[in-house]
Amino acid sequence: MEYVGLHAQQTRNNLRSTLLLCCFPLIILALVWAFFLIIYGMGQDPYGSIDPAYIATAQTIEVLPWVVGIVGVWFLIAYFSNTAMVRAATGARPLERRENPRVYNIVENLCIAGGMPMPKVNVIDTPELNAFASGIDEKSYTVTVTTGICNRLDDAELTGVIAHELTHIRNRDTRLLIISIVFVGIMSALMSIALRTVWNMMVFGTGSRDRDRDNGNGVATIVVFIVGAILAAVGYFFTLLTRFAISRKREYMADAGGAELCGNPLALASALRKISSDPMPAPDGREDVAQLFIVHAALDGGGFGNFLNEMFSTHPSIESRIKYLEQF
Repeated sequence: MEYVGLHAQQTRNNLRSTLLLCCFPLIILALVWAFFLIIYGMGQDPYGSIDPAYIATAQTIEVLPWVVGIVGVWFLIAYFSNTAMVRAATGARPLERRENPRVYNIVENLCIAGGMPMPKVNVIDTPELNAFASGIDEKSYTVTVTTGICNRLDDAELTGVIAHELTHIRNRDTRLLIISIVFVGIMSALMSIALRTVWNMMVFGTGSRDRDRDNGNGVATIVVFIVGAILAAVGYFFTLLTRFAISRKREYMADAGGAELCGNPLALASALRKISSDPMPAPDGREDVAQLFIVHAALDGGGFGNFLNEMFSTHPSIESRIKYLEQF
């Protein structure tokens, strides 16, 4: 990997991540436009022989306030409740200083060295190993560790892990990832609603007494929702790829920044090896939460399977991250 100055690389990746993040609302609007284009192009046009593209554009402009409003409400919910949602999903609880002064001292010393405010510290009571940072501002920034990682890593390794997580906070990765989680959640919800509606119509019908009219309208309605489901699935796929690209770049940045902050890149590499041998998996299959973890438990395998894993994972492989750290 070609060496680039840490601050230059951070600036470059932040710019790319911001551009990627802008793709989310554009994808949603593009899918709305494509939905109207396909529907009116299939003969569902109530306006006669007007160009379907023109109708699709007009309809998209008409629903634009609704799209912006729904996305805005979703963001407000995420902004004010993201900390509580992450804690509820992972089972984390606040860690008191008197309970584990070792962890508090490490966090405090690293924050002083990095000129950062002290974040909250949470713990998950599990023998498995993992850690993550969360929050979107100084009031909500949190470093969370498992009891397993505290018990099984030595001081140098634990310092490297916490330095990695503090770098996520310093680089504002956690804010960016929560925003990306929100957009992926929107696409997932739209896809689920469309698929559930199609299933209910196919199983239970429309309930009309006029069976002939019901058959015709029912088929047309099912076609509309199938098109919507396909477009939502396409949008969900692209938002996932965008989120994954952001996360993979950010993990390399956090490794580099953590190595610089703790002054011991080999200790962080050693910690990654230990964590990868027994990582805490996503709680209840919550892959949106798992992308915050320092090690993604699902990333394993080799060959072509490993290539697919890396493409669809929020983290690079442990081997590539360790190789990167060993170059310092």
